[in-house]
Amino acid sequence: MNTQAAVSPMPEVRLFWELAQRSFQRHLTYRAATLAGLATNIFFGFLRVAVMMALYGTRTEVAGMDLTAAITFTGLAQAVIAYLSIFGWYDLMRSVNSGEVASDLLKPLGYFRFWLALDLGRALVAFLLRGISIMLLYLLFFPIIVPERAMQWVALGISFLLSWLLSFAWRFLINLAAFWTPNAIGIGRFAFGAAWVLSGFFMPLRFFPEWFQTFCYLTPFPSMVTTTIEIYLGLLVGPALVQALFVQLFWIVVMIFACQFVLRAGVHRLVIQGG
Repeated sequence: MNTQAAVSPMPEVRLFWELAQRSFQRHLTYRAATLAGLATNIFFGFLRVAVMMALYGTRTEVAGMDLTAAITFTGLAQAVIAYLSIFGWYDLMRSVNSGEVASDLLKPLGYFRFWLALDLGRALVAFLLRGISIMLLYLLFFPIIVPERAMQWVALGISFLLSWLLSFAWRFLINLAAFWTPNAIGIGRFAFGAAWVLSGFFMPLRFFPEWFQTFCYLTPFPSMVTTTIEIYLGLLVGPALVQALFVQLFWIVVMIFACQFVLRAGVHRLVIQGG
């Protein structure tokens, strides 16, 4: 009997949230790592502020962004590093290499949802302990933008959730390379490195030439970082805001389908090889 098919929807939902809660509690215990990561994020965030101030010089605006918006951008970019695991996430790869994948595939929850629940707990801890902390420290040291309209906060919340879902689907897809090669971390580093640039994490995409912006927006990466930041800054409003949210949703659907397709191929390969 298919174990996953035998579980009704309600127990699956309960199991999902139980896994997310346990992951949340587990990551809360990593206090030293959290503080070290926060200190590193703050240091490089302040360094990026210095770069922005030097870039602007006597100019009041660059590509539709004033200096205050640019400084806020650096804070937001630093705040989402841990939340989105921008610099890399290899937990699934390690589970495949260690053989734990065999037991994970037998759990009464789909493989994708199993890892999604674990990542939700991790992301919530990162958001609360590092994301919010970074923005509060920025608020103490710099004049940053704080949204004032309720609808902007609602749109920001939706976009923030969608950005995490898209980031997870992308990371999950890249990690599936471990089904084919024991050296998949090299593939991951290349893929994550590309996402840093194309998402607008290092520098606002508005600062780049139009041809490069167009290329970036043909990929899912701006929907991970740029969309959320521009909603926060108030650069996306009205129809452009609605369109940006639908683009995020579109890429999530595409990524999830890609994950399921590649996962089936990977599991088939694992079974054929007797894994």
